[in-house]
Amino acid sequence: MPDAFLHALFAYLAYLGCGIILLLAFCVLYCWVTPLDELQLIRQHGQAAALSFGGALLGFSLTLASSAWHLNTLSSFVVWAMLGLLVQIIAHLLLSRCLPDLQQALQDNNTAMGVFAGSIQLAVGLLNAGSLS
Repeated sequence: MPDAFLHALFAYLAYLGCGIILLLAFCVLYCWVTPLDELQLIRQHGQAAALSFGGALLGFSLTLASSAWHLNTLSSFVVWAMLGLLVQIIAHLLLSRCLPDLQQALQDNNTAMGVFAGSIQLAVGLLNAGSLS
């Protein structure tokens, strides 16, 4: 195989592997920071929790994708992704402060609140991603 292909394949696998690890780290941290067990609510068919958590995952994934697209080194990708992770967590904490009944609404399966919270998280992710370009 040509060296250029192997180099590109290695770079792809390195970015993909780091991205998956960062996404898993985000999931763990997000679930640890929130007082709810989102995954348990989702297992119990909680659409509101799924919408909220899904928006946060998509928002952070946009930051990961933009970091991979715009940054030239794997170390820069990881550093900026970690910053994006922090911003996404802070956004959730601020949202929880602004909407003190958010956690109860998600437990009660209030889909309107789930869509709203997920949309805020997605918007923050878009801003994060755009700020990296």
